Amino acid sequence: MRLMVNGQPFLVRGGEIGNSSATSPAYLAPFWTKFQGLHLNTLIVPVYWDQIEPEEGSFDFATVDQLLGQARQAHLHLVLLWFGSWKNSMSCYVPGWIKENVARFPRTCDLEGRRQEMLSPLSEENQQVDSAAFGSLLRHLRETDGALHTVLLVQVENEIGMIPNARDHAPEANRLFAGPVPADLAAYLRSHRETLAPELARAWTAAGARDSGTWTEMFGAGLQTDEIFMAWHFARYTDAVAAAGKREYPLPMYVNAALMRPGYRPGQYPSAGPLPQVFDVWRAAAPHIDLLSPDIYFTDFARWARAYHTSGNALFIPEAKPGPEASVNAFFAFADQDALGFSPFAIDSISGAPQKYLTDSYRVLSELQDVIVAHQGDGSMAGLMPDGPEQLQPRLVQLGGFQLLATFEPQPHAAAIELENPNAPPAAPLPAGGLVIALGPKEFLIAGTAMHVAFSSLEPGLTAGLLSVEEGDYVNGRWQPLRRLSGDQTNQGRFVRLEGGKFSIQRVRLYTY
Repeated sequence: MRLMVNGQPFLVRGGEIGNSSATSPAYLAPFWTKFQGLHLNTLIVPVYWDQIEPEEGSFDFATVDQLLGQARQAHLHLVLLWFGSWKNSMSCYVPGWIKENVARFPRTCDLEGRRQEMLSPLSEENQQVDSAAFGSLLRHLRETDGALHTVLLVQVENEIGMIPNARDHAPEANRLFAGPVPADLAAYLRSHRETLAPELARAWTAAGARDSGTWTEMFGAGLQTDEIFMAWHFARYTDAVAAAGKREYPLPMYVNAALMRPGYRPGQYPSAGPLPQVFDVWRAAAPHIDLLSPDIYFTDFARWARAYHTSGNALFIPEAKPGPEASVNAFFAFADQDALGFSPFAIDSISGAPQKYLTDSYRVLSELQDVIVAHQGDGSMAGLMPDGPEQLQPRLVQLGGFQLLATFEPQPHAAAIELENPNAPPAAPLPAGGLVIALGPKEFLIAGTAMHVAFSSLEPGLTAGLLSVEEGDYVNGRWQPLRRLSGDQTNQGRFVRLEGGKFSIQRVRLYTY
């Protein structure tokens, strides 16, 4: 899957604003210059159900229209987040006429039978009013933006999941849980048995790999089965909402996931969202969802990015931790995992070092977009980044007949700090990482910060050397060298070095002897 704008492939250099920042266009107005200065090409913004449908069947799209106008004036695209039935598990953005009518719009219940601030995904009534509202929004977008394509993607709901219990314990939920597994899910398991997620495959196989039965008969008793049950119902509900929208305006749509910490059990995290262990349930139940996307706030960014770049699922990261590391995480996502887009959260609040590094990172990525797009998916490109700040081991990559050893330098040079201010406190670690692209025989592009890259030949008996190293920029898609590097800047020809504290691009030609 590729995102296209005006017939050309497009990579989302995004930023997601805070949850309440789009409630008033007047509040957001002063930030657009900041967004442009960050080199964003896309802003990720919420649309609030309670705001656009204050009375049932009566819609007010004034804030949406003003947002579209502001984005066009700033020459930015939009990704819209539908804050509908669920936002971070809870139903805080549903209209008041829903909140106040519990009899018509049922909630989930905890183990003691107490209602929760969470609409039940098992309710046909809940699903129908959400679908009607979402369909109206997409119809309005088609009528007002169908020719301009300001909006690229739409997120359906937000960080769906059950918490603090792994499943709904309302009477209707208990009845369905004691009933048969839907035939559609059973058929999916049979037809995809060789490629099922390991956790789902183990549960199904341990219970006898049955073709039919109740939820506990097919998957065993326990919290894992509770999660599978709820994943099916959340996914079916979300798919119905997405289908209603696509009937009006078939934009690409995705669902995002709040991730889980190692060792956490269902209910300790927002269970049953589009997490890796229930990917197959979501795929079986939600064919109108184009992407399953991770919100990555953990330090093991590379692991989670790889987990969501799987067969049949392109990687799109709508939320990421907005710290200094976001600047190199973006490089890794685009270069190593062929991502469609990357977006730190709370972009309107970003400041200090995170803002400085992200601005510089996005500047370089904007220059490299066409080069990256041309090499995504063909095996000629790799991300260079530690797996986590505590794991700074060098990374080995094989490209174009050579082995590359990337070493990361997150600590500022002590000598430079001493000269500038001998009494300065210890400096914060620098972001470190980047990308490498094999441009042709013995020619490479390296971009990033705070790392050095050494080359060795994969051909026995040959040694690789640096024939030339140029630092420069891409201007209107063409390489413009600024200076030729050698001597101290390449450790006397031993490796390519990208200085920490800034992002840069170098083109390297090798020779062998």
